[in-house]
Amino acid sequence: MSILDRDTYNAFCRHTHVSIDGASSGSLAGLTFGLKDLFDVAGYRTGFGSPDWLRTHEPAVEHAAVLPPLLAAGASMVGKTHTEEMAFSLTGENAHYGTPRNPAAPGRVPGGSSSGSAVAVAAGLMDFAIGSDTGGSVRAPASFCGIYGIRPTHGRISLKGACPLAPSFDTVGWFARDAAMLSRVGKVLLPSGVSTSDAPLRVLVATDAFVQATPEGAAALAPVVARVTEMLGGAESIVLAPEGLPSWFDVFRVLQYYDIWEAHREWIARVNPTFGAQVAARFAAVAQTDPHEVAQMRPRRDAIRAQLDALLAGNTVLLMPTAPDIAPLLQLPPAETVAVRERALALLCVAGLGGLPQLSMPLASRDGCPIGLSLVAGRGGDERLLSVATLLESGWG
Repeated sequence: MSILDRDTYNAFCRHTHVSIDGASSGSLAGLTFGLKDLFDVAGYRTGFGSPDWLRTHEPAVEHAAVLPPLLAAGASMVGKTHTEEMAFSLTGENAHYGTPRNPAAPGRVPGGSSSGSAVAVAAGLMDFAIGSDTGGSVRAPASFCGIYGIRPTHGRISLKGACPLAPSFDTVGWFARDAAMLSRVGKVLLPSGVSTSDAPLRVLVATDAFVQATPEGAAALAPVVARVTEMLGGAESIVLAPEGLPSWFDVFRVLQYYDIWEAHREWIARVNPTFGAQVAARFAAVAQTDPHEVAQMRPRRDAIRAQLDALLAGNTVLLMPTAPDIAPLLQLPPAETVAVRERALALLCVAGLGGLPQLSMPLASRDGCPIGLSLVAGRGGDERLLSVATLLESGWG
């Protein structure tokens, strides 16, 4: 039976469906996974959430770099999962192919742009899934769907064979229902040579990040933060951005928009694609990016990165909300969607600006809907995050 026959959540693509058996042995033998439909599969077209992209691109010549190691480790790919159009969304509401249904929060968005991957894992349709994360496209859906998700250090995993959104922020990421599975996948995907430290763990709590959450979201996370910090031996409170996290989002937005326009302006001019209304509005804004503003924002990003490098040096992890609150309701008015998106990105931009790894854990809830708490480490600290998340899961009860 095809995964499509069992998919009642609209998590998987019908228009680009392909499945591939993994090797008969290996560390992931017998496991199944889905691949976000912005990664190439040899011999098949990549949809990128856009009928016009699908129509104007030839079948891939080779697999995306992320795929062969998983297959060689014994995992079988059961299908391609939906992505928001051009991976340019945090809600996951695709105007062309429909919105995957969030099994953890019915009537609410699944989160984007890795919506299909998150929903398929949350629904138990497979063991893990591959997504991508530029501005939060693994972390936000992990939080909204009540699963684990990791955005690795920028550049740690090859993006060869992946459709770009904003290359200086794009990363491969993955989802699982438990931290142990997330770590198993990490052992396959993360290049060797980075060792964890034996030094005592230093834990920081970003107080301004919790202020950026909604009052209801912060209240739901507070007892979880208290328990996590107790389990990890205590924590120090710090302020990430004295000038305010929304000002960091301004830096991220300008530089991300520049990247997006550089990546796609030639194709947009040539094809004149039909975008969904909200994605069309974002691309209209992208086209207006001011080069002088870009030049001003680059040194600000460098300063933020240096600050984060110093803060997270050594065996340090930072605690912060993944998203401001539970998943927003489906089909909010455009102005409300923009407000939700900007509030979320003021949190999600931190790892993007720093090129940092971030792991979302499904430890809190409100009104029966999940909220993620995140661990952030310094660049290259991916294994530290996986180890701490696994430790917390084993003692959570």
